[in-house]
Amino acid sequence: MNIGILLFDEVEVLDFAGPYEVFAITTDSHNKKLFNVFTVAQKHEITARNGLSVKSDYLLENCPCIDILVIPGGYGAETVELYNAHLLDWIKLKHQTTNITFSICTGAFILAEAGLLDGLSATTHWMDISRLEAEYPKITVIKDVRFVDENKIITSAGISSGINASLHVVSKVTNRDIALNTARRMEFEADL
Repeated sequence: MNIGILLFDEVEVLDFAGPYEVFAITTDSHNKKLFNVFTVAQKHEITARNGLSVKSDYLLENCPCIDILVIPGGYGAETVELYNAHLLDWIKLKHQTTNITFSICTGAFILAEAGLLDGLSATTHWMDISRLEAEYPKITVIKDVRFVDENKIITSAGISSGINASLHVVSKVTNRDIALNTARRMEFEADL
């Protein structure tokens, strides 16, 4: 399965690095990698939160098929990318063919602005819950959870909860034992 992780300026580092690590190290019982993980952005050079320079593997226009689309959060998600019509159109188009589209932290705002959360339950970082409720009344916002699974769309709460949601996705598309094994390799306490 192809895992495409969206990058943009001011993306929260753990929002994309946590899921990247989860999917990149997931293997079956024969130690075979189960996911092809790559990053995709509108430009090759990204400056993440706190000045971290990151190179994207692909541009929006040339990325491979995406089975699972990961949309991280961060200051860029809450501001510039939220109003990036080209990016929102790309996400809506990709979502039509993904098996799962999922956000971490304030990446939920990008999904909300694209209209993909209308009529669904969702969550985001605890500091942004009231904003999500106020600006997107068609969404049922859930508080005090690590993630919300609405079948094809999964939203996670703030930053580190993206690891919980990623392990949940691994369990959902493979099985619980593989997800637990991945969590053990990361020395992460997973509640699956």
